[in-house]
Parts: sequence; structure tokens; C-alpha cells
Amino acid sequence: MLKSVSLVASFLIGLCLVCGFKSNTEMEKEIAVLPTQEPAPLKGVELSPFGKTANGDEVTLIACSNANGNSMRLINYGAAMVSLELPDRDGKRANVILTCPDIAGFEACGSYFNAIAGRYCNRIAYGKFSIGDRQYQLAANNGEHHLHGGVRGFDKRMWTFEPFSDDSGVGVRFTYVSPDGEEGYPGELTVNTTYTLTNKDELIVEITAKTDASTPVNLTNHNYWNLSGSGSILDHELQLFSSKYLPVDAGGIPLGQLAAVQDTPFDFRKSHAIRRDFDQFAGEPGGIDHCFVVDGDNGKMRLAARLHDPKSGRGMEIETTEPGIQFYTGNFLDGTAGSGGYQKNGALCLETEHFPDSPNQKDFPTTILEPGSTYFHRTIHRFGVMK
Repeated sequence: MLKSVSLVASFLIGLCLVCGFKSNTEMEKEIAVLPTQEPAPLKGVELSPFGKTANGDEVTLIACSNANGNSMRLINYGAAMVSLELPDRDGKRANVILTCPDIAGFEACGSYFNAIAGRYCNRIAYGKFSIGDRQYQLAANNGEHHLHGGVRGFDKRMWTFEPFSDDSGVGVRFTYVSPDGEEGYPGELTVNTTYTLTNKDELIVEITAKTDASTPVNLTNHNYWNLSGSGSILDHELQLFSSKYLPVDAGGIPLGQLAAVQDTPFDFRKSHAIRRDFDQFAGEPGGIDHCFVVDGDNGKMRLAARLHDPKSGRGMEIETTEPGIQFYTGNFLDGTAGSGGYQKNGALCLETEHFPDSPNQKDFPTTILEPGSTYFHRTIHRFGVMK
């Protein structure tokens, strides 16, 4: 187990939250459109300009520091994280996620750096799905398929925001209202995303959404992790609490079955270096980009992953309500502006989510959100160091 960065043992108080789709009466928090004006400064929060988008939208950088001096910075473009600085075993802090130096870099980046991906994260086959007798056509922005919400998904949108600070930590609550028909999706969807950096050195991501018409919803934070702060992630040690994974075709679309990881290179049930079996992924896509089925009951908080960097000593545990976790080894990073200048395997993603292509897979948990119900997703990243 991880030793807390703050030297205080951290543990999750045993309230298991239920994800999926809840009635409004079951939800404690109502979703509301946030005010557009910037709030007054709060303890541990600093606001500063982060430039303007190509469309002239002013972007704000929100810097949040917890009681231990650890910090995260976010922007209201894509509700994206710009940095998350944490200490190594010697107390030296470094940014453990990939980033861009300015808003122009984020706009040029096509890799969804640290943003909220949606309205449907991951892939939908051929950009098509049906609700009842009506078929919908979305953009095919990933070869023949639809990826992460389309040409201008939630990662390319301006969000309103409200910072907060209290005795437990500091954070930001973002809101985006996606109009009916945006990127081909039906219904107006109101989304709230809350990032909290606690004084126990946890990053908590909560996402809620409601709609006025039936629509597919699958949302995730797309952080690119490198616990060393630089270099390759292939020497990171990973454990996934997944006995099954989703085999996919050449386009990354699930074949429909849940396959056992046993006796395959997808078996991360015992922690090992990512590079151990990496030569078995030498063909396309040149690495791992697969959804793993999180063991345990869908909708209940449970351990999904444990990541450790032997070089720095930094470690991270992930708990989630979601049925799946997409493990991506940065296969398409190529050093160009579209990759933020980072090279292949310069980071990894562990995206907690529903399964890819669920609207077209009748045996997968449903991702269709109905009017009068609320989508709820909670993921906790717990950080520490190992001597």
C-alpha cells in the first residue's frame, strides 16, 4: 500500500456511491448552470489569464493548492488539467501529467490532454447508433469510427467554472451545456465536472449529467500520466484489478465478448513493469489501447488500478464506480504539435468509463441516459510514495 505524501494514513471512508443513471430524487446534488463571472478569490486558489482561443474566448488558469503544498492547475477550456505537481521520495515535486505551455498548444493538440472527453468518450462504431426506431449519424473522426465526442467534443469547448475551498481540500466545479444536435447527438445535455484535491492528497473527479431527450452518455477525464515527470512510462509498474478485458478489431471496436486476461499479455492482475510483455504488441497500434473490465459490482466504488514508478517512488491508486478502465500506452504520440510535442510511450492513460461502442452492444451496460434520470461517475486517484 502507498505511504501518504502528507504522512497521514489516507483511506476511503466506506460510503459506496452508485454510478450509472439515478433518478433526480436519488441525487443529492442538483445540476445547475454556473454563473459566467469569475468568483472571488479563495484560500488555496489563484486565478490568472491563460490567453485567448482562436475564436477569441478568454481562458482562465485556476491554480489550486492543498494544505500539504501540492497543487493542480486547470483551465476552463475543455475542463482540462494543466498540471498536477506531487513530491517524489525525496520531496522534490514534479508535474505528473502531460501539458502544453499555452492555449495555442492545447488547441493544436489532438490527443485530448487531461480534458473531459464526451459526449461519448472512446469509440462508437462507424459513428452510428439507434434509439428506438431512429438512427443517428455522428462524425467519423477516428478512421471510420467516432471518437471522444467528435470533431469538437467537450475537450474543445469552453466551460463555466466555480472554484471552492474548505477544510477538506480545494477544487473547481465546471459546467457545460451541450445543445441538442451538437456533433449529431440528440437532446440538450447539462454536465457538471468537479475536481477536488484533498488534504489527503487525493484527486477526486465527479461527473454528473442530465438530459431533456434520450441520448448516449459516457464521460471521463483523459489525464496522461507519467509519474516520473518525463521519459518513457514502460518501466512503470501497473496492477489492474480486472480479470477480463474487451478484445477489439483493427479499428479499436469491441468484438462483443469479455475475454479472460489469464495466459495473455493483458494480464496485469499482479503488478509488473509495463514493458515486460510489450514486444507482443509490436503490430498496430504498437501498444495497448484496450478497455479492461473492473472486477466487482458496477456502480460501487472499488479498486481499479495501482501504478508505481520505481524511479521516483511515486505511486497512484484508482478507485471508481465505472464498469471499465481504458488502458492506453500513448501509442499515437509522435512528437508533433498534435501530440503536444511528446514522444510515443511518453505517458499512459487510465480512463474510467463505460465500455466502448455500448450503444451498439446489447450485452454491455447501457449508456443511454433518459430524461428525468441523472448520470453519475466518481473516480478517486490516491497518491503516495514508496521508499
